[in-house]
Amino acid sequence: MRKTLLTVCISLYLVSPAFAGINVVATLPWIGSLAKEIGRDKVSVTTLVKPSQDPHYVEAKPSMILAGRKADITMYNGLDLEIGYLPRIMESSKNPRILPGRPGNFDCSKFISVIEKQANVERSMGDVHPLGNPHYHYSAANIIRVAEGMANALAELDRANANVYRTNFKGFAARFHEKQKQWKTLNLKGKKYVAYHKLFAYLASDYGFQVIGYMEPKPGIPPSAAHIEKLIEEMKRNRSDGILVTSSHGLKEAEFLGAKTGVKVIVLPQDVGAMPGSDDWFAFMDKVMATLR
Repeated sequence: MRKTLLTVCISLYLVSPAFAGINVVATLPWIGSLAKEIGRDKVSVTTLVKPSQDPHYVEAKPSMILAGRKADITMYNGLDLEIGYLPRIMESSKNPRILPGRPGNFDCSKFISVIEKQANVERSMGDVHPLGNPHYHYSAANIIRVAEGMANALAELDRANANVYRTNFKGFAARFHEKQKQWKTLNLKGKKYVAYHKLFAYLASDYGFQVIGYMEPKPGIPPSAAHIEKLIEEMKRNRSDGILVTSSHGLKEAEFLGAKTGVKVIVLPQDVGAMPGSDDWFAFMDKVMATLR
């Protein structure tokens, strides 16, 4: 009996070898999506934050700390977007591989052109990000640089498969350039929008439209009745082409504003997987651009 059991166990081991790839922990869904594109079968990706969660208000959970403990590399948005939970994960996981300055610490924001940096920040300004606007995942121009940086980081960490990661990036880049041709056919130059939160500044910069006002009087501060009235007057003076929101950022307020002004509410996905048909970063951007169309 023991002999038979041992034979079965050996057989199972031979036909189903243990996964020996890189354990990637990604904070946000879009980062996890890129890691899967670049790493393919050489990586196992754990994503900490759900697509439906507001990334500004995430708390560290025991499951996140456990994931950090097992990680070979942690990939994160940076610009202090994860300041409320990532430092605790790094400290509590007791994993030196993912600490700042180590090869297993990958800050995606190091590869982008940051906008809206603040020299001086006070509490009266609201929930301002002093290092710059952290919502660059809407920016195709920045994401291609992040993807290349990711390929190089994985290649450095797993030198035996370095060529695989760089080849995967070349495939990603080829697909990216084809998609860029499609996205640029949508002419948004001269369009004027109102938004709830400063989520779409990079998207506006890349594609040439304007955000002429925000429902939040200051970042992170809910709108008052007086502020909404002023915004309504501004929208009457400068005809708006739409009100940009996500399902997690100001949808109710946008619907109220739309009813008052007759301006259509445009609901965009806030991250990969947040809406049907946005299951990877390319599909996410397709969804964003198709919705703006």
